[in-house]
Amino acid sequence: MRPLRNLQFYSGKFSIMAKSIKPLLFAVGGAHLDRRGQSLVPFVPGASNPGIMREEPGGGVFNTLRLVTQRGIQAEILSVRGADSAGDMVASAIEAAGIKDSSVVFMDRPTPSYTAILDERGDVVAAIADMALYELALPKQLRRRKVRDAIASASAIFCDANLPPEGLKRVADLAGDLPVFALAISPAKAVRLRSVFPNLACLFMNRREALALTELEQNASLPEILAALRNRGLRGGTITNGEGPILAFYGESAFTIQPPSVPGIADVTGAGDAMAGGVIAALMRGETFQQACREGMAAALLTLQIHSASPQFSTREFEQALAHIPAASPLA
Repeated sequence: MRPLRNLQFYSGKFSIMAKSIKPLLFAVGGAHLDRRGQSLVPFVPGASNPGIMREEPGGGVFNTLRLVTQRGIQAEILSVRGADSAGDMVASAIEAAGIKDSSVVFMDRPTPSYTAILDERGDVVAAIADMALYELALPKQLRRRKVRDAIASASAIFCDANLPPEGLKRVADLAGDLPVFALAISPAKAVRLRSVFPNLACLFMNRREALALTELEQNASLPEILAALRNRGLRGGTITNGEGPILAFYGESAFTIQPPSVPGIADVTGAGDAMAGGVIAALMRGETFQQACREGMAAALLTLQIHSASPQFSTREFEQALAHIPAASPLA
């Protein structure tokens, strides 16, 4: 593994760019159509539940980038989609977010999609990810000269586990000395990231994904999960756990932050993506890792309170959310 250019990040700060220059995050991964059906009554499996259907452009990478741009970072995305109405919706949303779109459109393929069923509390009870196009086409797009040039001009790289293992390895190789951030996406796909653990600056995951990566039992403690991830070569990451404390670690440092209570959660979709976006943007602006994690939690808090995976907020609204995030505590 090549050493990171930004050695100061390992001591808790990001200083890859001068303050007067706006950093660029180049991202590879999901930008597709999200469909969510939410029950209006206590959810009954195997039965018809009255509810509401919603759809909007989403995807792990795209949701994260929309948050990043709101926090002062330039963004460019490489994804793939079909030449259909869903693809048109995604393209329009990328443009509206001010993200440079380097994606490829396939005339004979449908745009990937994610369909979730939520209970009356906004928690996912079932979901289907129709994303074969990512595995088929994304690794090939990484061979384009335009993509290599874009990565060379970036300040940091971001990817998600929608890429197959060969695609993730290609991203890591192209990144060279640049910090690479990654999103675990799901327990089934998270395991693809093991092969690039040494290349990652920070992996964003939830507890279920962390357990899949470590093959530990459901009752594993946070110290046990942390030790297993470090033993597999992962140097930095965050692990969310619903209302429980998040675990964040980098190098020899590890700490927890207790999320504030969120009355009336509207929808959990996109909260993890927002967490990643808040952390990455703060690090790229030069904040400490602990402060970056607090900002990530503030972004997730805003996302949980709306029926959208991509919240729009003012600086004041963000600062108000941040004020509810407590300070970090060393891992016991």
